[in-house]
Amino acid sequence: MANDFKRICTPSISNSSNSTIYAVPNNSGAAVESIVIGITAANKTSSGVTLDIFIDNEDGSNDVYIVKGASIPAGASLEVMSGNKLVLMNDGTNGDNLEALASAGSAVDVTVSVLEDV
Repeated sequence: MANDFKRICTPSISNSSNSTIYAVPNNSGAAVESIVIGITAANKTSSGVTLDIFIDNEDGSNDVYIVKGASIPAGASLEVMSGNKLVLMNDGTNGDNLEALASAGSAVDVTVSVLEDV
């Protein structure tokens, strides 16, 4: 299987329900991993906002926050990963999702950079 670099852009993160910003793809029932190499969030408004990003774990439990209540000033961006890497998995049946929730609707755009099929 070939490794593929991908960029996933999710505009206007919701403030009322979780927005999926990346889902590990299903590989016809075979297990597959993805490495998240960057997450950037941009505040498009003239007011400060906060952002939560978390892993919705493929096994249905053990969901964890990557950031919770991270502050993004008006017109600024936040580099969530800051040099770290994050491994996400799909066991062939269920896959991890990265999810986001903002304090203000349509205020934040998120870009995720991923290496898939590793």
